[in-house]
Parts: sequence; structure tokens; C-alpha cells
Amino acid sequence: MISDKFKLAVLVSGRGSNLQAIIDSIEKNDLQAEIALVVSNVQKAYALERAEKHGLKVLFIDPKAYPDRANYEQALVEQIQAQSVNLICLAGFMRVLGKNFIEAFANRIINIHPSLLPAFPGLHVQKRAIDHGVRFSGATVHYVNEEVDGGPIILQAVVPICDGDNEASLSEKILKQEHIIYPQAIKMIAENKLTLSGRRVLHGK
Repeated sequence: MISDKFKLAVLVSGRGSNLQAIIDSIEKNDLQAEIALVVSNVQKAYALERAEKHGLKVLFIDPKAYPDRANYEQALVEQIQAQSVNLICLAGFMRVLGKNFIEAFANRIINIHPSLLPAFPGLHVQKRAIDHGVRFSGATVHYVNEEVDGGPIILQAVVPICDGDNEASLSEKILKQEHIIYPQAIKMIAENKLTLSGRRVLHGK
């Protein structure tokens, strides 16, 4: 039995559909966790509206208010630590996190990426997958380290690429899988069912 006090901070920049998937999973009691804080680097991000509709604590931290990335990330660290968060979930957070932030929450930051990593890290990955002619793409939940989209892989979902697919249709298919596997990965961590062994994430204890 896990504690109902497993606390999440979710970092967002945009629409927040993966945030919504996490909220829905919690509200259906599939995921025994609490979103303690939703943080955005974009003031008008729709994700903040989603969070507020569910009564969640939201925070906009403006990168332009800080002289450099290190100071901005220190402000992020302080706000998250104040909430006694167990896990940080990046959900469309469009900033690369630096060493100090990652070290402050070592092995406690996860991200969702719309490709089958290590293939197609970075941006515009659906278009790149189609242009490259691969037959399958998908989504990956992974731990965050200093290598962009390079941390140990927790879960993946495979999505076939059909001849008629374009960037928009492939993105939509992948997003549906993201909404399934992201809450699943969080649940596995909350229930202490994962073990890190080098680059591998071992399931089950």
C-alpha cells in the first residue's frame, strides 16, 4: 500500500494535455498521487488554466525576470522543494534543464517524448520520423539527465506510421499513447516498482 502523499510537481509550457492525463488518472483513483504544484515558464499557457479548474496550486516563473539560467533554475528548485515533492514530471516544458536543477532532484525527474528513443531526440520529431521513412514511431517516458532526451527509458509505446500519415496525424496518434503511458510510469515510480541499473530501468521488485 502506497502513501496518498506521493507528491508531484508538473512543469508545463503549453496546452497541458499530458498534465490533464495525469489529473484524470488521479481523479479516477488509478494513480495514488497528489499534484502539489504546476509550474510554467509561459504566463498564458493553457495548462495553467487546466490546473486551476481542478483547484491545483499554479505558479508562473518568468525566465526574463532572472539574469541567467542558473538563477532561474534556483528559483524553480526553491519553489519545488518548498512543496516536498517526490517526483517532477515534465509535460511539454520547453526549456532544457541545467546541471544544478538535475542534481537537486537526481533520479526524480521524468519526461515524455514523442518518439522511440534513442531515435529522434530533440524537436520536430514526428516530421523527422516521416521524412526518414521509418515504419514505426511512438512515445517514451524516461528519466531526465544532462543529455537531452537521453536518460534511462522507463516505458515506451509503439505507433505504426501509415503511408497516408503526415506530421499532424502522427502527432495525434502518438499523443494518445503518451496519455496512457505517462500516468502508468508515474504509478510505477509511486509504487516503488522500478530500479535503476546503469542505463537500464528494471521493472518489478
